[in-house]
Order: sequence, then structure tokens, then C-alpha cells
Amino acid sequence: MPRILDIAIALLALVFLSPVLLVAGVAIKLGSRGSVFYRQRRVGLNGVEFEMLKLRTMVEGSDPVGVGTVVTRDDPRVTRAGQVLRRTSLDEIPNLVNVLRGEMAIVGPRPTIPAQVKDYTPRQHRRHEVRPGITGWAQVQGRAGIPWEERIELDIEYVDRRGAALDGRILAKTAWLLVTGHGLAPD
Repeated sequence: MPRILDIAIALLALVFLSPVLLVAGVAIKLGSRGSVFYRQRRVGLNGVEFEMLKLRTMVEGSDPVGVGTVVTRDDPRVTRAGQVLRRTSLDEIPNLVNVLRGEMAIVGPRPTIPAQVKDYTPRQHRRHEVRPGITGWAQVQGRAGIPWEERIELDIEYVDRRGAALDGRILAKTAWLLVTGHGLAPD
């Protein structure tokens, strides 16, 4: 997808979703102390690290930034507001700011934490040939329900096949998953 289209979609989505961000921010603040936003180091295009933004869904200080501890559906660290935000993927809305800053795209492999990337093979590093995305080929194929190695292979497949048609297909399937709620929350 051309960068200008990423910017246009991100701007429109932020304007459209600003009331949701406001309500989510209030719910986060009322439910637990700490920042509304969660920042985490991720690896992006060409292996360059950046700070990815999300809405905070866990109690403050429960996950050291950059560690990437697995979070299960019944994890006690997840706040009440966080449960809703995670189930609906609304916690990802601040990723749109990362798109505007040029660190992410709307469609591409999800960015991973540096601790995971250090163990990548040269083939797996191919996923850094494109900007990471808010949604991607692996996410619409099963998200957290598929093994990590398979997700990376799907990301490499995306790098090899990327184009307007595939991006359109990913966006359509993402919209369907958001509307139906299927496949959004990990089990």
C-alpha cells in the first residue's frame, strides 16, 4: 500500500476513533492508576527499533517494557477495561500514531520485540524488509492461534507476495474479524 494511503487511512481512523480513544482513556484511568498509554520497544523496517504505542490494558508495572510476557485470556494482570480493549483489539488504536510517524504501515507483519528478533534466522529477518503493520497476513490467518514459526512464515509469504490486491484482501478480512469478533482474542 502506498505510504500516502497509509497516512490518509491513519488520519481518518484517528478522527473517527477519537471518541473511542476518549472513552477508553477514561475507563483505563478510572480502573487503575498509571498512564493511559503503553509504550514498548519493537523492531521495524530494516531492523530499526521504535517505540510502539498501545492503550494500556494491564495494571501498571506488571510487564516490564520490552519483555513481552505472554498474556492469557484469564491473566490477572489485565484490567477490566483491558479485557474489553484486548478482546476488541481497540488497544491497538494508538498504532495509528506509529503509522503517521512512519514507523508502521496499516498492513504488514506485526512488529516484534527485540528479544525475539535476536534469535531470528537470516530468513526470518526478511520480515523486516517492509514496515510492520497494524494488521497483517498472519493476523488474518489465525493470529495468536497459530504457532510462532508459522506466523513468521506467513509474514515472509506476505513480503514475497505484497501488493494492492493482497493488502485489500487483508483489510477486508480484518474488517470482517473486527465486526464478527472471531479470532481477535487469544485463547
